[in-house]
Amino acid sequence: MEKYPAIIVVEGATDKALIRSFLDADIVITNGSEVSRETIEYLKNASKTRDIVVLTDPDSPGKRIRDILDSNIDGLMHAFVRKEKSIKHHKVGVAESSKDEILLALSKAIPSKNVIKGTLTMTDLFELGLVGNQESTKLREKVQKKLYLGHCNGKALLQRLNSLGIDMETLRKAINDD
Repeated sequence: MEKYPAIIVVEGATDKALIRSFLDADIVITNGSEVSRETIEYLKNASKTRDIVVLTDPDSPGKRIRDILDSNIDGLMHAFVRKEKSIKHHKVGVAESSKDEILLALSKAIPSKNVIKGTLTMTDLFELGLVGNQESTKLREKVQKKLYLGHCNGKALLQRLNSLGIDMETLRKAINDD
């Protein structure tokens, strides 16, 4: 079984059990969207010596957990399972994903908002149609799927693209490839 070097943060025990079935990893459970002070303090201390990857469900509670952790801990990484690949029995989440989807998400983890590598601007996104018109949402969804960025609005998209150092050419390719 492959050893994963970073600590993985998930929402619940079923997420942890699934990941542990194919990956040797240290996994921390938040037990839902009310992340405890103890969990935050543990992760804050652990982040001094290890990478931490947040892998939550592609829904509102998952985003809430990411936001809470990001506002309390610097340098987090984020991995996103694709919603359409993570549905079973009318439920959506990490536990409903496949081994391949989770490994892909972990391999595409991106730095939190505290890391900026790129130079894209909101004007660039506007010029490409990713913000500011009726088709922007649909176009952003296409880019988010191609680049494994998770669901986000225009401002968050800009942050995620820049955190990965994605340039205008790569972004245009993601928009134009079918």
